[in-house]
Parts: sequence; C-alpha cells; structure tokens
Amino acid sequence: MPPALTAILETALYVDDMDRAAEFYEQIIGLPVLHAEARMRAYDVRGRSVLLLFLRGGTTEPVRTKSGLIPAHDASGQIHMAFAIPPDQLEPWRDHLTAHGIEIEGTSDWQRGGHSLYFRDPDGNMLEVATTPGLWKGF
Repeated sequence: MPPALTAILETALYVDDMDRAAEFYEQIIGLPVLHAEARMRAYDVRGRSVLLLFLRGGTTEPVRTKSGLIPAHDASGQIHMAFAIPPDQLEPWRDHLTAHGIEIEGTSDWQRGGHSLYFRDPDGNMLEVATTPGLWKGF
C-alpha cells in the first residue's frame, strides 16, 4: 500500500492573460489572493485548497526559489475543474453567472442527488460548480 493521502492541496489552470484571468477569479468567482506575481497567482478556496493560475508558457523552465527548485510544467487546451458548493447555492450561482453574462454551457443532475453547472473562464477552461454531497460516493 502507498503512504496515506489526505486531500488535493492545489489545482492548476493555465491562462493566456493573467490580468484578465485574475479579474475573473477575483471578481466573478470571488477567490482571495494568496500570492501574486507576473507568471502565477495563488487563490484560497475556502481554506481547504489552493487554485493556482499559471501564465501559459511561463513555467516551461524550472524555477529556483529560496526554498528549492520547482520543476517545469505547462498545459494547453481546455482544462476542467470543479468547485464544491452547498445545495442551496446552485440557483444563486446560476443567477450570479447569468448576471455577469457568463453562459452556462451545460447542467447535470447526478444519480447520487448532486447538481452541476458548467461554464468557461476567459481562457476557455471548463469550470463546474457542483452541489455536495451527491456527486461522487462520499462527496
């Protein structure tokens, strides 16, 4: 058996315009900034995890910091991630996104009772808000 895991700490998305992405994630999604620099932003997701935004192509070389070495990484295409929301927040999220001119591209009503809304960030990444529990077994 491998050693124990406790959670996913960070999720990363790659963006073409950091200022545009920062405005979306701070103003529309409402995430507070933990760290900001030209090539990346880190956002607190309710004290449970961190969303990292990296400037596409900005991390293709290793980065040496005071504390060590961060290996190179990058991604392209339309990446997907989901935010968990309480069941009573599905309609407020639908209204909020619609009020900001953000198209809801899809919805799902899951077998376990959860519900999802799908929409895109300005870079085309597919985002989801999903009610929990009710999506995955245990979640």
